[in-house]
Amino acid sequence: MSYDLILAGAGLANGLIALRLKRLRPELRILCVEQQPEAGGNHTWSFHEHDLSRRQRHWIEPLIVKSWPAYDVHFPQLSRRLHSGYASITSERFASVLQRVMGDALWTGRRIEQVTPHSVILEGGERLQARAVIDGRGLQPDPHLVLGRQAFLGQVLRLQAPHGLEAPIIMDARVAQEGGYRFVYVLPFSSDTLLIEDTHYVDRPLASAERLRQHIIDYATQHGWQIAEVLREETGVLPITLAGDFDAFWGQVGDQPLSGLRAGLFHCTTGYSLPEALRLADWLAGQSVLDAEVLASGIREHARRQWQRQGFYRLLNRMLFLAGRAEDRWQVMQRFYRLPEGLIGRFYAGDTHALDKLRILFGKPPVPVGEALRALLRHSPRHFENTL
Repeated sequence: MSYDLILAGAGLANGLIALRLKRLRPELRILCVEQQPEAGGNHTWSFHEHDLSRRQRHWIEPLIVKSWPAYDVHFPQLSRRLHSGYASITSERFASVLQRVMGDALWTGRRIEQVTPHSVILEGGERLQARAVIDGRGLQPDPHLVLGRQAFLGQVLRLQAPHGLEAPIIMDARVAQEGGYRFVYVLPFSSDTLLIEDTHYVDRPLASAERLRQHIIDYATQHGWQIAEVLREETGVLPITLAGDFDAFWGQVGDQPLSGLRAGLFHCTTGYSLPEALRLADWLAGQSVLDAEVLASGIREHARRQWQRQGFYRLLNRMLFLAGRAEDRWQVMQRFYRLPEGLIGRFYAGDTHALDKLRILFGKPPVPVGEALRALLRHSPRHFENTL
């Protein structure tokens, strides 16, 4: 059977594309193929209120498991509540909704051997044909991108008693800094259920999983929370872009349409990918021709606009990773969270204005000036020479 569109991978980006097209273009023959047993993997995706338009928020509402009207941040010299909404999607909810909408057009547990612009070859040699194939199987190491890491291990915990939190803790940096910027991320899903993630902005691989699990136990103990049960554990590494050669990255892709992290579509500083995935899904839903070559060209230009918008964020990332001592990186984030709430919201939404940029950079920097200037100038992969 030949399809109009095959989505290789059923992660966040391709799943949202499938949901959007099924709703707006039901006449299309779409197939989504995932190697893992479940769509979406084992993740929690979150977003800030101003990351999405009202229309976008409305159409993903069935995916949201919990939302809050505010969130907290904590640093050694600053604690603050920001009155901006925050919401989360779990992979369980995502997989359930996608399965219900796609039905037999969602294949899971099917290993993909090869992807081309017009075909997918499965393990065993079965070939699937389509007018276009979008490869959304996650980010691959690439010499044309210089990446730092936001690595984490998180556990969903059922506690023996209510935790008392009213809002998520997006960053709690009042913890020992271990070779990079470390913070704890906490989502209160119910009165006695929490997701606690031990998160590190690091240049090199993390400590062992056992050590990170102990960090979570220690954090819970410090807050007087007694763990009754570990319901789920997730690990991941979000890309933090320091520099890159956009044309070289896309020049090797040819006519292969890409999506999500594989297309470099994520917030350079936070690693959040949900808003970019929604934008791409909206863009695809408006295309009258689903032809591989046309889509590849259009996605490349879509990605180029996002890349150009995020130059300032890559500069800030270089200052965070390259200027000053690794154990002092928390000071950069603490200074940022002293800024006006509107500016912080625009930063997360990838909509930083010129005056915002001046405000972020104005004043005495929390890193050595000379190192900050050198970090600013290292804007190309050739300036790094495998230093990360």
